Amino acid sequence: MRKVAFLFAVFAAPALAQQPAPASLVREGVTEKLTAHVWAIPDGSASLVPNVGIVVGKKAVLVIDTGMGTRNGETVLREVTKVGAGKPIYIVTTHVHPEHDMGAHVFPKNSKLIRSKDQIEDIAAGAGMSLVPVFEARSALNVELLKDAKHRDADIVFDKDYSVDLGGLKAKIYAMGTNHTHGDTAVLVDGVLFSGDVAMRPQPSFANPTAKISHWLASLDKLESLKARQLVPSHGPFGDNSIIAGYRSYLTHIRDRTAELKKAGKTQDEAVQIITDEMSAQYPDKTRLAGAIRAGFNEAP
Repeated sequence: MRKVAFLFAVFAAPALAQQPAPASLVREGVTEKLTAHVWAIPDGSASLVPNVGIVVGKKAVLVIDTGMGTRNGETVLREVTKVGAGKPIYIVTTHVHPEHDMGAHVFPKNSKLIRSKDQIEDIAAGAGMSLVPVFEARSALNVELLKDAKHRDADIVFDKDYSVDLGGLKAKIYAMGTNHTHGDTAVLVDGVLFSGDVAMRPQPSFANPTAKISHWLASLDKLESLKARQLVPSHGPFGDNSIIAGYRSYLTHIRDRTAELKKAGKTQDEAVQIITDEMSAQYPDKTRLAGAIRAGFNEAP
């Protein structure tokens, strides 16, 4: 077997990680203050729970991701009230999968949900709703959480980027194109970058079959150019730009190795098996690994 040396350790080894929090539920009372204006509810490395952002300006609040369903949306809203009570609320989601997007309906009617055109296209294509039965099959709790699940309509729609004035503080929202999903968004505010699933510690997931490694690498360059002091991904521990560097190294290696194997006459399935054998000891999610390998193979000359 070919030995592969990696220069990074982005994906925390299970033995070193803390015991994950309960799946599917946003936790109450654990919100962390990151700057004078930015708070985050950590996911506790729980399945189907996002890291939720709360940004408070003098005049308004921005919430980044809502949790899955009414119960989680209400939890997030209670946490918002603790730090930004009485202020108008803007909402943005990092993408349209249920645990990020399907709690928005709980927020007050006068709140404003911001979506990129790409997110609206993703919703129309069923990128969020198609996962509802998949998640429901995992537990009775998920069935409860996703009862009457739906996406809330946008109040504000943008194309490439959008700036939200919260009063003495501006948040910049970026449409990142097709990476994890077609409607990935990122938010930069007060030196904190909410990177969505575009850069995080868990292995990247090519949930959209048209995603290309070349575009994902360009997205990482874009995120890094924002020069954030802190990075809050959609899932997993908070960090800094080393998270971006880790994804770049991982994807670059897969891009180069798939091109090498394709040039040598290997089939896509053979490339998946070879690279999985080489990398799975360090990157154990073989499904996500295979998705990246297939994307690299499809794009290789």
